[in-house]
Amino acid sequence: MKNYFFGIFLIMLSIGGCKSLQEKGTDQFLSGEYQYAINTFSQILEQDTANEQANEVIAESYRLSNRIENSSEYYQKLIEIEPSFERYFFLGQSLKAQQKNEQATEAFENAKAYTQDEALLARTQREIESIKLANGIENYWPFHELVNYRELNTPGDDYAPIVSENFLYFTSARQASGIYAATGTPYTKLFRARAEDLRVDVSGIQALPEFPNEEGLNQAAMAISPDGNTLIYSRGNSTSPRDLPETALFASYFRGGGFTLPIWLPVNEEENWWNSTPAFSPDGEELYFASNRPGGYGGIDIYKATKLANGDFGNAVNLGPNVNTPGNELFPRPAPDGKFFFASDGHPGFGKLDLFVAEQDENGNQIIKNLGENINSQADDFAIFFTNYPKEGFLSSNREGGIGNDDIYYFEDKTPKPKIVNVLLNVFTKQRVAGEPDQVLDNTRVVLYDGNNKQIGGDFSNSNGRVRFTLDPQSNYTIIASKGGYFSKSVPYNTFGKTPDPATLVQDVTNVTLDTTIVLDQLILEKSIVLENIYYDLDKADIRPDAAKELDKLVQILKDNPQIRIELSSHTDDRSSDAYNLELSQRRAESAVNYMVSQGIAADRLVAKGYGETQLIIENAQTEEEHQVNRRTEFKVIEIKE
Repeated sequence: MKNYFFGIFLIMLSIGGCKSLQEKGTDQFLSGEYQYAINTFSQILEQDTANEQANEVIAESYRLSNRIENSSEYYQKLIEIEPSFERYFFLGQSLKAQQKNEQATEAFENAKAYTQDEALLARTQREIESIKLANGIENYWPFHELVNYRELNTPGDDYAPIVSENFLYFTSARQASGIYAATGTPYTKLFRARAEDLRVDVSGIQALPEFPNEEGLNQAAMAISPDGNTLIYSRGNSTSPRDLPETALFASYFRGGGFTLPIWLPVNEEENWWNSTPAFSPDGEELYFASNRPGGYGGIDIYKATKLANGDFGNAVNLGPNVNTPGNELFPRPAPDGKFFFASDGHPGFGKLDLFVAEQDENGNQIIKNLGENINSQADDFAIFFTNYPKEGFLSSNREGGIGNDDIYYFEDKTPKPKIVNVLLNVFTKQRVAGEPDQVLDNTRVVLYDGNNKQIGGDFSNSNGRVRFTLDPQSNYTIIASKGGYFSKSVPYNTFGKTPDPATLVQDVTNVTLDTTIVLDQLILEKSIVLENIYYDLDKADIRPDAAKELDKLVQILKDNPQIRIELSSHTDDRSSDAYNLELSQRRAESAVNYMVSQGIAADRLVAKGYGETQLIIENAQTEEEHQVNRRTEFKVIEIKE
């Protein structure tokens, strides 16, 4: 990652003691040879630890070569010599990169006292807020696991992998020929190896065959168009004074059976602007890249260029302040579902560059989310590429524990397979026989409905009166049993609380067997059936709540059996006059019928009949219990429609 953050930072150095070393180190610094400048001025600090110029150059060299985490001791010394906004601010960034958040916040707060510039104050406050927000970051993909691709990486730099047409392309410092003076590390070249998904043939790694890698410069991140016919990559840091002064985008096109020699892209616009980390949109019609061109929101911003009629890309536009920050944004990766992934050190994160996603919330607003600590670290994490979006892919990181500096990692979705619980429900069908235990009723049609009243199963019970269904845990169902000559019956059934918690299970599949019984009554014309617990207040016909509950059962019977028409009758005891009892029973029967009509039963299916005391079950009743037997509500089927 360090090869991306360099530039010309001019500072005025007053030349004091050790003149020859200072002049040499100054020339190295002004030439962008930051590592050489660090080495030179370190010799001065060995003799004079308080040398302001040496501390300044070393601190800035680390910062400008993307190693700001190494600069804190030098900024601390500079603050002791003479505090300033810049020194406190960069100290805060160095401490933040080391995840020393409390000390970083203190440094940023101290920086505020040394400026009146509103833009600088706002940027400092943004850094403070970023540290606070980082404490609440959740993993975007909770079960993604990141693994160093050790067989692929080397002790040098290996980064920016992409996959195209069964090849993995990446940038690497292997087979180096020269040292990049800004960082003191070898120059990088482009390589490829055969790959299928995450499996890479590391034994077959070769330098990019499409066109020759150049010597004495960095060939870095690349992008390949979806059709495989255009390859765009970044190229820069040449040691030749005749070469371009800055990193730029170059393109090679497939023509006549091979790729052309790379050419400078017009989207660079100016030779002294830094342009790198290209990526195509999924349809190949847009090119995303990072640039430090004027008019942006920070050091490096992400831009988007549209494909022109001639095949070039132009009209580059900044992605705006929601994605871009006063910090650095680069390594764009648009996804096929419209989400946009990128690396940034300006949004709230865990250290230096983190990986983020821009996506739409439920209101259509674009929000930025850190991918979380199972993807990001306190080091640089960048250059994400998906081989199976969003479950598998590659990314780059220079976190601790790697093989070299920048390493290639692969990630996989390791979401645990859900433990399956099958509920096996045995439904037993029986018939009610007066005065005897319920008996098996075979060949009964049993139908199962889900909570949305959709039929999901049905069969006839066997000779043992059993039929089996497979249900889901924590679900509602309805079971309807029917057979000719019997009242059909529907019963609700649910599996809530009847199965173990999947989190406690060890086996992948657990079967739970449950039983339930449905008892059907014979459907006989003119046979009276007593409705239990239908009570009325003294001398009243109003339907009480407890009576309504019992009448609801009859309502359900009528709904389950739409072919029947019934008579609902009411009976009294013999303790009042015949006429009074007849009138009271009629009112009660009509009240019950009216209630059932209110519950959705058609009035022409109901006949209300009051019998008073004309059909006593117990003649000359003496006890209250005997009188209660006579006070009853009954129904009987008076018609069965075909």
